Amino acid sequence: MRRILLVPLLAAWAVLPSLTASAAEPVFPPGMRIGLEPPGDLRLSTRAPGFEDADRKVSITILDLPLNAYEEIERSAFAKNQTGLIDLKRESFPFASGIGFLITGQVRANGVTLNRWFLLATAFGANAQGLATLINVEVPEAALAVYSDAVIRKALASVTIRVAPVQERLGMMPFKLNKLAGFRVMQVMAEGGVILTDGPTEDLSRQPYMIVSVGRGAPAEPDDRGKFARELLSSAPLRDLSVTLAEPMRIGGVPGYEIRAQAQGMAGEPLSVVQWVRFGGGGFLRIVGVGRKADWDTLFTRFRAVRDGVDLK
Repeated sequence: MRRILLVPLLAAWAVLPSLTASAAEPVFPPGMRIGLEPPGDLRLSTRAPGFEDADRKVSITILDLPLNAYEEIERSAFAKNQTGLIDLKRESFPFASGIGFLITGQVRANGVTLNRWFLLATAFGANAQGLATLINVEVPEAALAVYSDAVIRKALASVTIRVAPVQERLGMMPFKLNKLAGFRVMQVMAEGGVILTDGPTEDLSRQPYMIVSVGRGAPAEPDDRGKFARELLSSAPLRDLSVTLAEPMRIGGVPGYEIRAQAQGMAGEPLSVVQWVRFGGGGFLRIVGVGRKADWDTLFTRFRAVRDGVDLK
């Protein structure tokens, strides 16, 4: 029933005056695709993605969610109230880049009444592919004179989706790429990884590429690192993977492990592969380079230059 009701709401929303027609401009937390026009004295938060007015204890927190999480959160939002909110209300809510569901209510804690707004939404357009968001606004009763329901609704109506600039997104990574060796950044992954490639397309089956990423749970014992590195490489989307070299080495002055291998791409083309895993602090830095076997001598030198230019923050 909720999805059926969205159809006329979308039709009505389509003919409304543009919600972006405002003198103000949306502000985006660094590296995020979601922004809005912050009201009052709200400024970018240094504690979480979003905005805060520290003096009045007002906050807007923005979560960038994978699209497959949307339906589960939506079901929870329309289930029996388990949030402890008083005067709970749920409604459809259009905003600048789409339409979502707004949940409002109050909660009392330690003698203080907090007013809360939750906007759960997906967005339209090329910039919003695969994106859902949950925006949480919290305003103490004492701050309602500045941050009234009307003011908060206006701010939520200004929610806008963008393509986050690559440099901003790179700045959020736990490592720094000091050398690209002729590669370009193709994709920055929210999980803490970067895909580099050398070529005009986004089709990695046609051109060399690298993946730089970090992870947790690396083995503490040196004898276990070789097996760990092999298991990482075995998950690569390559066929007929055959290891030609596997040995421990120092990478950036810390313990590491190198594996070189031969493989076939999805179209059967012969490929060469190298993976470096750098261990430390209970985690690891992983660098993978893949390219055509015929170009390997040149590519390997470039892959190694990128590896040597990676610094953990």
